[in-house]
Amino acid sequence: MNKVILMGRLTRDPEVRYASGDNQMAIARYTLAVDRRFNRNNSDQTADFINCVAFGKAGEFAEKYFRKGIKIAVSGRIQTGSYTNKDGQKVYTTEVVVDDQEFAESKNASQGSAGGYVEATNTAPAADLSDDFMNVPDGIDEELPFA
Repeated sequence: MNKVILMGRLTRDPEVRYASGDNQMAIARYTLAVDRRFNRNNSDQTADFINCVAFGKAGEFAEKYFRKGIKIAVSGRIQTGSYTNKDGQKVYTTEVVVDDQEFAESKNASQGSAGGYVEATNTAPAADLSDDFMNVPDGIDEELPFA
């Protein structure tokens, strides 16, 4: 099984191109900075930078809504490949082909502290929810689909 799930921040705005020909499919490429849970050998790098590619509607969504610094969650599959560069050297590639992508935090949280972590605080008083529900009269619960 080839399945990967990642959560991280975009290192830059997605780069989007459209396939030529009859099928004008969007192809969005972006890099996620994914924090490591622990730091091995006291190295300075505490994140991995993972290349992702989204096709079609997912690519259009990335173009429209994703910006540098926002935190997203991605699921997809790992794809490897290779090509020969202009110097004649073989270059190996690894990227995540995105199946699903979504925001991983609120817009307000991503804007605070230059995209860093912001703890949510609730300064509003707790609302009395007892008035928000209607009592169901006796005998009508047989008609409710969820009773």
